[in-house]
Amino acid sequence: MAEKDKSRLRRTRSTRARIRASGKVRLCVHRTPRHIYAQLISPTGDSTLACASTLDKDLRQTLAGTGNIAAAAEVGRLIAERARSVGVEVVAFDRSGYRYHGRVRALAEAAREAGLKF
Repeated sequence: MAEKDKSRLRRTRSTRARIRASGKVRLCVHRTPRHIYAQLISPTGDSTLACASTLDKDLRQTLAGTGNIAAAAEVGRLIAERARSVGVEVVAFDRSGYRYHGRVRALAEAAREAGLKF
């Protein structure tokens, strides 16, 4: 494993430990060069309440590309909509050790604008 990946995973562990202690639903983000994924994970960590990604068929047909900021913003709106449908309003944002920049930031801001609080 590359040093960059080790550092990201170290940051991830410390962030998740703080989130687990808070007892909130976790909005977890994962990104690859081509796609971005978001999941709402229960406070106990044993179940996924909702998920959204650029792989969703209805979302994919409307996007020009899947690895850009516009696509990440659409995933943020979609995850916020799905969160409301399962009764979740307040979440803890888990950026999985990624910098709060670019696509991760676009997803978070779109989710906030669509009604999620974190």
